[in-house]
Amino acid sequence: MSAKVEASIRQALSKVLDPELKIDLVTAGMVKTVSVGSGSSEVEIELTTPACPLKDQIESEVRQALSTVDGLGELDLRFSARVRSAAPLAQDVPGIRNAVVVASGKGGVGKSTVAVNLAVALAAEGAKVGLLDADITGPSVAKMLDLEAATPRSKGGKLLPLKWSSGKLSLSVMSMAFFVEDAQAVMWRGPMLHKALQQFLQDVDWGEIDYLLIDSPPGTGDVQISLSQILPISGAVVVTTPQDVALLDVRRAVSLLEKVKIPVMGVVENMASFVCKDCGSEHHPFGQGGGQRQADDLDVPLLASVPLELGVRIGGDDGNPVVAGGSGPAADALAAAARSLAGRLSLMAQKNPFARELPVVK
Repeated sequence: MSAKVEASIRQALSKVLDPELKIDLVTAGMVKTVSVGSGSSEVEIELTTPACPLKDQIESEVRQALSTVDGLGELDLRFSARVRSAAPLAQDVPGIRNAVVVASGKGGVGKSTVAVNLAVALAAEGAKVGLLDADITGPSVAKMLDLEAATPRSKGGKLLPLKWSSGKLSLSVMSMAFFVEDAQAVMWRGPMLHKALQQFLQDVDWGEIDYLLIDSPPGTGDVQISLSQILPISGAVVVTTPQDVALLDVRRAVSLLEKVKIPVMGVVENMASFVCKDCGSEHHPFGQGGGQRQADDLDVPLLASVPLELGVRIGGDDGNPVVAGGSGPAADALAAAARSLAGRLSLMAQKNPFARELPVVK
């Protein structure tokens, strides 16, 4: 009897499509466990990322499909996740499944703020996340995570990344700021920048990382080129403000990404608008709709339109990223961007011959 019920469960799940992959859960290998006992059934669905943006929809459709199964009994439905790589495996840093460059065409658009908060948001979803500050001459990640006084240790000939934590959240972090004084200028030319990035990636024991967010310097210089040479990059997130000057520089940054064969995963429009606390009306100090127009031109999603909020600035200065501090328009927009990014990478990995079987993330 239990074998018949189990077969019926799998048959029902074969009619449920993953909304992004557009294939059924059985064919996609997402039905991890089916177990039928006396008066109950256990089903485990293995998502392609713990930050799945459509988990609620999948759960609803699974429950609806299984409600028609005779003999199902009480349903114990559980979800786990296994992240696959959307790029070739780097032999020197085999534990990094997906490296994502956060880029901008110009400075001052909040690229580092977005990189830090995307990393925290992915960690909040249960992913194993690393954050590399690749802005060697102008590192700011340490300040934004209140790690300025910390010093990395070494073990077995490799550096250990510093750990940032807030409650149950944790990130592995590496930055040039850990090795220089606050006011000390890093006056390095291209070859030295390349060597530093190589060491931060290959001589650091990152462990198992689902997503390594790389905060790159603005513009189209040596660092972006070096990153593409040292590590297979799964994709890039482009950060801009809505104003035309920023959008013009975005196109230059995207041109470089295309030349080094890094796919753009989406656009984050930062400082899009603010609501006046006195009159309650919404204002757009840098223009309106620029991020969406840029995303449309690139044929990629607008991952988020992040409002200009005082809490974002305070969180960055105090080492407490706004995403870690709770909900609100900016925090919610950045968290949604992280989920959309994870979904895009999962889709890319499913279609990619480099996708790998990796350990389950509970």
